[in-house]
Amino acid sequence: MKPLNRVISACPPSGIRRFFDIAAQMDDVISLGVGEPDFVTPWRIREAGIYALEHGATTYTSNAGLPRLRELICAELADRYRVRYDPASECVITAGVSEGLDLTLRVLLGPGEEVIVPEPCYVAYRPCVSFAGGRPVSVPTRADDGFRLHPDVIEAAVTERTKAILIGSPANPTGAVQTRADLAALVELAERHDLYLVSDEIYDRLTYTEAHTCLPALPGAWERTVLLGGFSKAYAMTGWRVGYLCAPRPIAELALRMHQYTMLCAPHVSQLAAVEALSAAGAEVAEMVSDYDRRRRIFVKGLREIGLDCPEPGGAFYAFPSIRTSGLDSETFAERLLHTQRVAVVPGNVFGAPGEGHIRCSYATALPLLEEALERISRFLDGCATGRAGDGRGGASRGRGG
Repeated sequence: MKPLNRVISACPPSGIRRFFDIAAQMDDVISLGVGEPDFVTPWRIREAGIYALEHGATTYTSNAGLPRLRELICAELADRYRVRYDPASECVITAGVSEGLDLTLRVLLGPGEEVIVPEPCYVAYRPCVSFAGGRPVSVPTRADDGFRLHPDVIEAAVTERTKAILIGSPANPTGAVQTRADLAALVELAERHDLYLVSDEIYDRLTYTEAHTCLPALPGAWERTVLLGGFSKAYAMTGWRVGYLCAPRPIAELALRMHQYTMLCAPHVSQLAAVEALSAAGAEVAEMVSDYDRRRRIFVKGLREIGLDCPEPGGAFYAFPSIRTSGLDSETFAERLLHTQRVAVVPGNVFGAPGEGHIRCSYATALPLLEEALERISRFLDGCATGRAGDGRGGASRGRGG
């Protein structure tokens, strides 16, 4: 048989899903692995979906998405961040941010063109660049300065083949929120080298320590930026699969053209639910964000108490502690923790080489489970200290009165 696609064949399976699938086959597992809210979609949004089904909203919508939804998204961006898009020609409703990312990269890139990707980063960034025919170029960020994006380090990676820079802020897996000053410097860099900026802002509503900076709202950024956003995280709508892509008209038109031939449209029912989310679910979002913040503070404090150095996550719902004191690499740590203590985390190396020595823990789960997970991780660390981390018999929990 003739060989299959070499690029896809060379891409490893998602490291996140691997640990999720293992954990799903085990009993009494506390999962801190998958980045999904533990909240059910707010009732008023679900009710809008039910109503839409009852009234036959089971057809295609226009390829670009429901006009009312695009109008609300653009109005929200204008009101919240003072960034303006034409809902008729500069906004495309996608099947989640994942599709928006795929469309964007395939529109922007020619064969072999490079995209700079600061790491650690979401596991899909590098594969999506490769699937689009491009070449991902990794630039490391460091835990000791909160995974700050340094424009001078990024600029050192620019070559004549560089086409774009892809960033997420707030970030998955680190929870890092980039400063307005660093993002402004990144825009200046992009102007000097005539580069596109792809800004994944799916966690924009989930910020705790400072206000979110919407990248295309910065001076000089709008005309070269593709903004990706969606409803999965802040509105607890992961399974509804609704996202959006906002960009200058030439980019949005080509993204829509590809979308017409591939996805056609996001689900009709889901789009109507998203209309309700933007129209009336602000209070529910505020409650969820407040609860995440409480969990964040308690969980990060707990990680530090049991001996894991953890940078302060300013957004999203992830902590990215160092596990170097265990003496284990991140893959071994995650595997042994899962099998001996029934706690599922994601090894940091799946988010790029700079993630080695860390694990990603999602605190989007109930506080009692987070506290129990801390106790189990503490027992595991005691086992590492006594050389018994592999047998599940670790000593008394340290630092939390166990």
